Amino acid sequence: MNAAGSGPVRTGREEAEREELARLLPAPAERDVPSEPYLHHKDRLMQHIDDDQNPAPAAAPARPARRRLLRPALLMPAAGLALAGALAVTLTGGGESGNGSAQPRETAAVLLDRIAGVAEKTDVKPVREDQLVYVKSLMAGAELKEDGSSKLDPLHEREIWKSQISKPVIKIGLIHEDGDYFPLNEGGPGTPAGVHRPTYLWLSSLPTDPDALLQELYRMTEPEEGHEKAQAVFDLIGDLLSENVMPPENAAAIYKAAAKLPGVKRVDDAVDAAGRHGVGITRTDKRASTATEWVFDRDSLAFLGERRYRTEAIGAGKKGDILEKFAVLERGIVDAYRERPGATTK
Repeated sequence: MNAAGSGPVRTGREEAEREELARLLPAPAERDVPSEPYLHHKDRLMQHIDDDQNPAPAAAPARPARRRLLRPALLMPAAGLALAGALAVTLTGGGESGNGSAQPRETAAVLLDRIAGVAEKTDVKPVREDQLVYVKSLMAGAELKEDGSSKLDPLHEREIWKSQISKPVIKIGLIHEDGDYFPLNEGGPGTPAGVHRPTYLWLSSLPTDPDALLQELYRMTEPEEGHEKAQAVFDLIGDLLSENVMPPENAAAIYKAAAKLPGVKRVDDAVDAAGRHGVGITRTDKRASTATEWVFDRDSLAFLGERRYRTEAIGAGKKGDILEKFAVLERGIVDAYRERPGATTK
């Protein structure tokens, strides 16, 4: 037997009272999410999802691409030392939106897309096979020791003339450094134009679709032991940008392809070997504990140079140690070795 005032009758009365009170209360207001923070967090989430769903393309084994030609004294020894993601989005306090919230910073993908747009509109004169690409640079490389420590050589200027002949050649170029000229000669039957000797004509043969180009770059690249495949591709792109002249549509494609690499980030203030400040694009090789950073002019978005440095201490090597830095001072097309753009041969 139920006690007085309990049971189904009382329960029904309580529910009716709650419904009546609910009708009297005002409807809850919709949550107003500020647009900028919402877009920022949505952008971060979508980038993580995209990174997870778009792994690095599979690639066939290939010969490792050669790094920029350094003087023999600056080449890294073959020691057993490991040397050399989502696009980063952070909030900055540099500006305010209409609702007073911080605005999301430009991502690496957006910056690279702007750089690609400028590159595509750049007027570049095609280079004939009987001509040479000339690049004057300022550079320094580190000599690495077995204990992991490194010593950065003093900065010095270098001039290089690069052959544009497509067929295999023995003399592929000439270097002027420390007051002397050094011919760049290949043994055997010579080296044809290709990833190990990029010419204007060979560069023009690369795909201009960023996805197809990225697949091709992965196919042509083989990382050194202890290095990431994506980092090897990133470094290869840096080499192609540094001491070559590239057709505008191919330059645009290569920047767009770089934006698709995992772990590429934007740097607010990057400095090249000449001390010029600009914006940067960087990628860290977590396996090798090193990072490569490209530097672009803040206004023109022209490629200025790059640098490599340690991201962690390795043996006697310290975090932040510079392994290589490079700055393009002049680039042009000439008709003969030892000729400078706008000048006669010497």
